[in-house]
Formats: sequence, structure tokens, C-alpha cells
Amino acid sequence: MGQRVRKAVLPVAGLGTRFLPATKAMPKEMLTVVDRPLIQYAVEECLAAGIDEFVFVTGRNKHALEDHFDIAYELEAMLESRKKHSELKQTRDAGIKPGNAVFTRQQEPLGLGHAVWCARHWIGREPFAVLLPDELTISSPTCTAQLIAAHDKTGGSVIAVMDVPREQTKSYGIAAVKMVKDGLAEITGLVEKPKPEEAPSTLALIGRYVLLPEVFDHLDKHETGAGGEIQLTDALAKMIGGQPFHALRYSGQRYDCGSRIGFLEANVAVALHRADTAAETRALLGRLLKD
Repeated sequence: MGQRVRKAVLPVAGLGTRFLPATKAMPKEMLTVVDRPLIQYAVEECLAAGIDEFVFVTGRNKHALEDHFDIAYELEAMLESRKKHSELKQTRDAGIKPGNAVFTRQQEPLGLGHAVWCARHWIGREPFAVLLPDELTISSPTCTAQLIAAHDKTGGSVIAVMDVPREQTKSYGIAAVKMVKDGLAEITGLVEKPKPEEAPSTLALIGRYVLLPEVFDHLDKHETGAGGEIQLTDALAKMIGGQPFHALRYSGQRYDCGSRIGFLEANVAVALHRADTAAETRALLGRLLKD
């Protein structure tokens, strides 16, 4: 067995223009699904998979992300004095161990590949996970845990994929695969945002990766691709054939919280799934639909 996956990169430098004006002064990753910000769902997914070291690749006006995972002394003291034990536990559970989070800047919006490259010094030469927080995945075990389990079995890199309608391939990285077995398939090609008629399949990358550090060797070249950006998908495509590289067909729930409708869907779905909100949410939806 190779090295244990113990670090995750969370690219959070995007401007969130699709959620203006809400994101004018607030990072899009701090938008809440029910009562947790998107970034917390991603961190909790990592913790559940055994990952406890984080590199947040941030941009300007993202200080709220760092503050969210810090200790809020005044808030905790107030909750304790008022015996609000449930709220106190929720607040403390949102933390990360001291020294286990690094926040580094992506000074220019040069693409996802560039954002991941910005984390290279903290990752070093070991396998690592990448999670895009505006892609919310809900399953047990978590999507990242499933990727790590697959990596432990096959070695190499493993990325999560799901089928999308062919007309949507132009919005995703798309994988070409062969030798499908037990939900895992060998990747033979990767294309970033292909036209529907040119897409090699409808298997879309959904923002969850476990990668070997060799990806940095390709990202070091700063080659640009679709949209004039440094694309992570292009660097991954260059790794095919060098080491094992597999796609995991993810069967859990996935919500695109980078879009307004996807974000709304995530709020409703999570509220319906949670025991403390399910009944009230179902009744609320019934009233709204009746009106």
C-alpha cells in the first residue's frame, strides 16, 4: 500500500459572480445550506474520510473562511454561560485542529489547475485530495472516502464522475473510460468542456479527486487550455498511461451549488434528509405548492 491520503486542497478563490449581490462582501463558499456554509460540508467530508490537513487556496476578501474555522472565544463563552450546549457543540465542531490549516493566495484568476498548483509546497510529494466546495456531495461513506478506498486498492489517481445529459458536456471535464468493473473504470482520456458532438462520453468530473503529486510536474508548465486558463483536466490528461488512473462512478447525491437553482435544490434536499428539519420542510413545501 502507498502513502495514506492525509491532505486536501480546497480551491476557494472564485468570485462567485453568479450569486451577486450576495457575494459582493461574502465568499460564495460561506453561503449556507440549511445551517452550515458550503465550505464546512467539504471539510466535514474530508474529516469523515480520515483527512485532517487542509490547504485553502483563497483570493481577496475571503477572510471569513479563515475566521469560520477559528475559535470564537466570545461566542463560545456566551453560549456556555447561557447553557446552550447543543449550539456550543455545533460551533466547536466547525473547527480544524491548530496548525492543520494553511491559507494561501491565488493572486490571479488563472484557472483551477493554477489554484491547485498554488498548494504544491504544502502538499509535497504525497497523494492528496481536491474538493470543489460548490459541488456538494451527500452519501455514506462520503465521496472522498470512496475515492480514498479506491486509491488504496488500485494505487494512482482516482476521480469521481457522474453521467450528465450530453448537451451539458460543454460545462464539464469529460472522461473517456474502458474496463468498467465494480464502479471503477480505467481512464483513457480527459477533455475539458468538449462540445456535445465531440465529447468522448457523458461521464463528467464532479469536483472530487484523489491525485498523485506528479500532477504538479505538469501544472508547473503553466500551459493554458479552455477559456485561456490553466486547466486541471489538461494536466490530468498528461498523466494517463504513466501511473494507474481510474474513474469512480459516484452513486450518491450531488448538487451543483455554483448555480442558483442547484443551490436551492441542495437546501431543500438537505432539509428533507435531516431528521430535525424533514417534517417541517415537507409541510412547508406542501403549503407553498398548494398556494
